[in-house]
Amino acid sequence: MGPTIDLNCDMGESYGAYKMGADDELIKHITSASIACGFHAGDPTWMRYTVELAEAHGVAVGAHPGYPDLAGFGRRAMAASPNEVKNDMVYQLGALQAFTKSKRLQHVKAHGALYNRAVGDEPVARAICEAILEVDPDMVLLALAGSRWITIAQEMGLRVASEIFADRGLNSDGTLVSRTLPGALLDDTKQVAARSVRMVTEGKASTVSGEEIDVAATSLCMHSDSPGAVAMFSAVREELERANVAIRPLGELATTRMQKTGTEGQAPPADSS
Repeated sequence: MGPTIDLNCDMGESYGAYKMGADDELIKHITSASIACGFHAGDPTWMRYTVELAEAHGVAVGAHPGYPDLAGFGRRAMAASPNEVKNDMVYQLGALQAFTKSKRLQHVKAHGALYNRAVGDEPVARAICEAILEVDPDMVLLALAGSRWITIAQEMGLRVASEIFADRGLNSDGTLVSRTLPGALLDDTKQVAARSVRMVTEGKASTVSGEEIDVAATSLCMHSDSPGAVAMFSAVREELERANVAIRPLGELATTRMQKTGTEGQAPPADSS
């Protein structure tokens, strides 16, 4: 079997009369939608609209919960305790789940500053995992490829998928370059498409400092509010298909729960992970 990847996009981040992202066009190019749940962006009306948009296009629905920070778009650090994080997660997952036809979500992907914090903060990483287990243990956690968070989730018995980013610069340790620094956002369509194909097919990526690092993931993300997102995502998908990469929903590629023996299975196998 050749390389396989899920294409996910952060969506539903409009609020009231303020529209963000080209969701109606991007939905045509993805297999999984990570939908804002009203804390960092989105509101009940936009949540319903985006869920229905995804369902109409056969795109799997996942939650994109974040800090309660509408003014800062969830990108500002907050001193929330692990227990507060867990409760906020449960609240947001339950809200989005209620808008789906099946009353089920495929996956959970934390947003912005909360996502970044969980990568290096074990209590917060565990709190997010606990929230998922409480709401629906069949949901997949989508987390940064190569992070300790992936291992923590597996040890806690979660289904897990690892994520790389088409349109974000990387540090030498595989973390995302801060949006406050040069090289954080990539906006050259050809560069993003070529980089994405290389990450998926070769498991390699260049960092902002010019180093070559290993990357391995089951899902490739791009943001709906990135400059030229529609053309970029269209080009990325076209180039992946040209490279004979199979594109499948996240739920088909996530690792299964870790067994008590310490082994873990994967179904179906994905050479890109």
